[in-house]
Amino acid sequence: MTAGQPPRVLVDATSVPADRGGVGRYVDGLLGALGGMVGSAVDLAVVALRTDTERYARMLPGAEIVAAPAAVAHRPARLAWEQTGLPMLAQQVGARVLHSPFYTCPLRAMCPVTVTVHDATFFTEPEHYDKSKRTFFRSAIKTSLRRANRVIVPSKATRDELIRLLDADPTMIDVAYHGVDHTAFHAPTDEEKARVRARLGLGGMQYVAFLGAKEPRKNVPNLIRGWVRAVADRDDPPALVIAGGQGHDDDIDRAMAEVPPHLRLLRPGYLRYADLPGFLGGALVAAYPSYGEGFGLPILEAMACAAPVLTTPRLSLPEVGGDAVAYTSEEPVRIAADLISLLDDEPRRRTLAKAGFDRAKEFTWESSADVHVAAWTRAAA
Repeated sequence: MTAGQPPRVLVDATSVPADRGGVGRYVDGLLGALGGMVGSAVDLAVVALRTDTERYARMLPGAEIVAAPAAVAHRPARLAWEQTGLPMLAQQVGARVLHSPFYTCPLRAMCPVTVTVHDATFFTEPEHYDKSKRTFFRSAIKTSLRRANRVIVPSKATRDELIRLLDADPTMIDVAYHGVDHTAFHAPTDEEKARVRARLGLGGMQYVAFLGAKEPRKNVPNLIRGWVRAVADRDDPPALVIAGGQGHDDDIDRAMAEVPPHLRLLRPGYLRYADLPGFLGGALVAAYPSYGEGFGLPILEAMACAAPVLTTPRLSLPEVGGDAVAYTSEEPVRIAADLISLLDDEPRRRTLAKAGFDRAKEFTWESSADVHVAAWTRAAA
């Protein structure tokens, strides 16, 4: 790479899931922003699952898009290919930097490697993961901190936890906040809200919304118990709608069994992408009482949809929410009290909705892309 010439970077997008959640939102948002920088700030190649190549070709007309072998759609095969096939591909496309966007990276590559470590909760909240997942990701994070030329994290909290817990070198870590797609996530119209209500069968019933994976760290069981405490004695109790992936938290079923029959709890699973603004922005409150996040994309997306947000002040969440969200704790009694406070105070809900909407504008994928390109340029040098 000569002075002034952008680095040739290969981004491995093979870890993006079909539902576009989590890492999918990150990779799609980042690559979408990089589309306008290809050729000037970065020379980009992307390897993706075969089902995603057309999508990325449209998104990145100036980039080289490579289809990964069909077998990498299965996780064990993908992890094996990452160690052998991915470094070879990086060499074939002439990459000066290889970027791995989801914790793991090749142990031996022919060029500098950067890797995104999304959070440190496998160390700070180990009880919320099963043993195999906890063991795998702890090992992956430690290995990436040793092997990568630079590590990208989505928050200062994650950076600080990696330094505190794993003695990571702070000079090798770059903080790139996630952005939000302000076209996809926007203040919904009345028609968008009504369409979601109709699809969910809510009619005119108001509701509290949760959107995310049903993992123990997300604290859905205590949200259910707090909601029951908050609304059980109301004349017109709002429903609770828990949308998103199924996850693996068995305690959710136990909490649901405790819900009185006169209350309404819905679990619609995945919602259509186009329905998310109406779902989030149409809620009385978007509740997300997580035990801790590496960033907190669900609360940012809710804020962008002008939803009043109730979350916890754990790890990175205050970096995202600031003074524009309401805070609670992880316990049902406190969740109930803070939810009651919001349900009974419409002016405060309106204030939070406006403040969150305005704050969400500060988080853009273009800003995130700038930090990534700077990290890649340092790694290439």
